[in-house]
Amino acid sequence: MIDKPEHSASDLTSVRHFLLDLLCQLAYKEGDFVLSSGQKSSYYINGKLVTLHPQGALAIGRLLFSMLPTNTEAVAGLTLGADPIVTAVSVVSALENRPIPALIIRKEAKGHGTMAYIEGPTLSEGAKVVVLEDVVTTGQSAMKAVNRLKAAGYQVESVLALVDRQQGGAELYASEGLQFQPLFTIADLQAYVKRE
Repeated sequence: MIDKPEHSASDLTSVRHFLLDLLCQLAYKEGDFVLSSGQKSSYYINGKLVTLHPQGALAIGRLLFSMLPTNTEAVAGLTLGADPIVTAVSVVSALENRPIPALIIRKEAKGHGTMAYIEGPTLSEGAKVVVLEDVVTTGQSAMKAVNRLKAAGYQVESVLALVDRQQGGAELYASEGLQFQPLFTIADLQAYVKRE
């Protein structure tokens, strides 16, 4: 059902529904959890169970690719959560004859060789890069990627994410002058889980 590369609106609507179902089945769990931000939560979203799933990665690649501004020159994200996402979007972009390279931002500089923070092709000064993220809570992870990219001379104006937990990330991005668009909010996931 989702292996066709065309991007008609109705086709992307069915891909979006498929992805929401997959996120709720595989990634969303209720219980007592401590998040990477240190906050306690009554639910947890393990995005990697979907971003590393073959059909999940394809759906994510197609949906996020369709949301990219037309002037996007690369997609990037902070390792590890964003790695499969930037790869999926880059692969889909090649299938769509609009190849967009992927960049992976290290949390610490490489300890040998080039000592780089950013892995992937070197882009021209001022290249427009969109930051991708799996689950946004406070927004700090994607901001690390944004700041590294800006320090390297690239322009970053937007962040796209799979799920917004609606716990301050959107407000942080707005305060930094970034556009933010999640595929889903936590309200979307919880409403779907309740219906099912």
